[in-house]
Amino acid sequence: MTFNCYKPNRFDISILIKFIFSIVVIACLSSSLWAAPPDIISPKPEYSSQCIDIIHSLERNHFSEKTLDNEMSSIILNRYIKQLDPMKQLFTLSDINRFNQYQFRFDNELKKGNLDMGFEIFNLYLARSAEKLEYILSLIKTWKKDLDFTQNDSLVVDDDLLQWRIDEQSLYSLWKSDLKNHIISLILDNQDEASIADTLEKTYSNRLKHLLQTNSGDVFQIFMNSVTTSFDPHTQYFPPNASEDFDIHMSLSLEGIGAVLQNEYEFTKVVRLIPKGPADKSNLLMPGDKIIGVGQGENGEIKDAIGQRIDTVVKMIRGPQNTFVRLKIIPSEKTDTTKTIQIKREKVKLEEQAARKDIVTLSHPNPPLKIGIIEIPTFYLDFNAYNKGDPEYKSTTKDVQKLLFELKQENIDGLIVDLRDNGGGSLKEANDLTGLFLKSGPTVQIKTKNRISRLYDEDPSIEYSGPLIVLINRMSASASEIFAGAIKDYHRGILVGARSFGKGTVQELQPLGEGKLKITSAKFYRVSGESTQNLGVVPDLQYPQLYKIEDTGESSLDGALPWDRTMKTNYSAYKPLDEIYKNLADGYEERAIKDPGLNYLKKRIEISAELNSKASLSLNLESRKLRKKQYEQDEFVIKNEYLGAIGKDPIEKPSQENTGIEDAKTILMNQTHLVMADFIKFSKSLGFSW
Repeated sequence: MTFNCYKPNRFDISILIKFIFSIVVIACLSSSLWAAPPDIISPKPEYSSQCIDIIHSLERNHFSEKTLDNEMSSIILNRYIKQLDPMKQLFTLSDINRFNQYQFRFDNELKKGNLDMGFEIFNLYLARSAEKLEYILSLIKTWKKDLDFTQNDSLVVDDDLLQWRIDEQSLYSLWKSDLKNHIISLILDNQDEASIADTLEKTYSNRLKHLLQTNSGDVFQIFMNSVTTSFDPHTQYFPPNASEDFDIHMSLSLEGIGAVLQNEYEFTKVVRLIPKGPADKSNLLMPGDKIIGVGQGENGEIKDAIGQRIDTVVKMIRGPQNTFVRLKIIPSEKTDTTKTIQIKREKVKLEEQAARKDIVTLSHPNPPLKIGIIEIPTFYLDFNAYNKGDPEYKSTTKDVQKLLFELKQENIDGLIVDLRDNGGGSLKEANDLTGLFLKSGPTVQIKTKNRISRLYDEDPSIEYSGPLIVLINRMSASASEIFAGAIKDYHRGILVGARSFGKGTVQELQPLGEGKLKITSAKFYRVSGESTQNLGVVPDLQYPQLYKIEDTGESSLDGALPWDRTMKTNYSAYKPLDEIYKNLADGYEERAIKDPGLNYLKKRIEISAELNSKASLSLNLESRKLRKKQYEQDEFVIKNEYLGAIGKDPIEKPSQENTGIEDAKTILMNQTHLVMADFIKFSKSLGFSW
């Protein structure tokens, strides 16, 4: 069965596209020949029933219980347009006004399986994108002669300030500015000016080639994922060629670099790093960084990754272990410049991800204090061995239990559980690990559309009953947030660090014809009734936030489900720690004024914030060179101030590779030692026990 969409004042898109290209050729490139306009792409008949099945499953099974109505129709249209043209460089105001006639019609047409409107919008995007690339290609060979980098013009980059251009002719100045910014980035990345034209030619030719290979299946997937992600950003449709991967964000843990990636419009963004993986250990890549190019080996050509599908970029990054991959990135903290880094591919060794312990002796109190530290990179469980009843199965809880026994033999005075950068893992392990520090009781609530279930620690024994600090950061997610939330709600210990990731939803994979639908079906809630979703878990004592909130964590995702509450469950908490919170905060604030490490981090954050606060990028080359030099000089100065304050030799010159990531981790752990010393002192004086 086929469906025809009612379209008042329907225009013939093929005629329009040919008209567009003829005008451009005459007006702008009368002396050159352009490629033929892209073919019109139409939906295949079978997509109609797939669309109906997707809509039916979303309305019936999604946790949010949203229905496809006029409000959702408007959200889908806006999301689709933003997905195709996030920088407002392709569509015009007249295009948007025309699209708006569909604002409240997507719901009815999608329920009937009619995809005409989605394909119509995409075909115009395709034509305009090809037009932009052809125009840029026409400017490249003579860029040094024809493009003026001494003007004080700029390119707007702040989403809130971007405006739709009135007509198509006004788009050309935007496209030229885009090219100028690209050239400036190459110059700032120390590329030889003589080779820039060749680099640009390859880059934009490949983008055009890739664009013209777009097929009907690609359009269907893009359009349907604008529909699914309007319910929430983790709900996605996978067509048959991609459905073998439940996590299409692609964990590159096998013979890769150990990074979780996702598409953010035309970019591939780093979501998080696999703990103890090659990227994590390199200290060169951070969550929020955008990968714009990939090169093989130490000298291989960097190939453009902008606009590429996520699976294509992943294949470029993956490779045999002990080989190198080079990544050209836009650092999250330096959005107006690029840099190229090199990472050696390795397999992530499971033993490196296992929980490990350390002991630090603080000599300044009298008597000295022994602080135990357990770092947990992930919540792991050997499901196969566990399900077979193998008593030697590997798990986080079993390993931590053993480490706690060893630390107690050392007579530690306090314990720090380090969950920084722990992206989660086994829910069972989060529950079991919590039980090592509590008497019996619930640890987490799981709410579906129809019911609330709970996980319980049913073992009344406690493995460790002394002062406890849980250290978290923005990359602590999912199972980490469940553990940290339970410790906080039971008043069992103190949470320090930065607000966590906020991943408090559960996804399941549903077969859908030959494809699959990953759909959000449940939500996690703490025993207090507070969700971990979106807001994450907020520490009792907050450290400087090292990650840019706008680029990382659940709250950075468009359409993320909100934080909320459900009913509080019955649990027996320990004595509230409010008195201790105040004492710890006072001690920390007093140290922060004069601590070299904290002052160094504060200044780094201020420099990055100033750099990222700009609403536009200057297209004056000397101005950009000066800005880059000033940033590097500022980093150089504060780094040497810090090294001098702690008695270390200064660095000799600004280094592009000096990210300060490892410095930050060490500085904040050292602060946590001092917070623990205060915790031990005040908990004793106030008569706290667990």
